[in-house]
Formats: sequence, C-alpha cells, structure tokens
Amino acid sequence: MEFCPKCGAVLIQKIKNAGCPRCKYSAKGKLDITSSEEIKEKKPATPVVKGKEIDVNPIVNEDCIKCESDKCYFWEIQTRASDESPTKFFKCVKCGHTRREYR
Repeated sequence: MEFCPKCGAVLIQKIKNAGCPRCKYSAKGKLDITSSEEIKEKKPATPVVKGKEIDVNPIVNEDCIKCESDKCYFWEIQTRASDESPTKFFKCVKCGHTRREYR
C-alpha cells in the first residue's frame, strides 16, 4: 500500500497510473497492492442447538391441564406491544401439551 507524499492519503489505482483522491497527486507507474492474513490458531467449534432437537428451556413446577403432570418447560416471548408484559408459555415435559398465559 502506498501513500501520497503531499497529504498522506492512500493512493488509488486510476486508469493509467496511481493517484491521490484528495490532492490530485499522480504517481508514475501502476501500484502493486497486496494483502495477507495470518491465522495463528484454530478456535474450537461452537456447539449449535437446533430448534426441535433438544429442549433447553428451564423446567418449572407448573401443572399441566391435559395430563396433570407437575413439570413444564417455560419460556417468555413478547407477542404484544413493547409496553405490555410478555406472554409466558408452558410445555409439559410428559405429554408435550403447550399452553400460554397472559398477564
């Protein structure tokens, strides 16, 4: 990478030769622009949890209205306007029945 000797800007390649975009300095000949990157060590792979493969939501003590189990997965989603409380969802660990609760 070459710089303009007058103003210090990076020289850019024009049609015939290199030039400064600020002060209109014109260099003789074409620029030889190269770039390189060195990767020092490989990072370990980040584990990915896909949608329906694993339930990663916390389990709470909540009664299922379908099978009367007392364990449900729990999560919250903002389904209405931002100034209203979020909607709570409960999914039964045993039968998979999902219900929502508004507050």
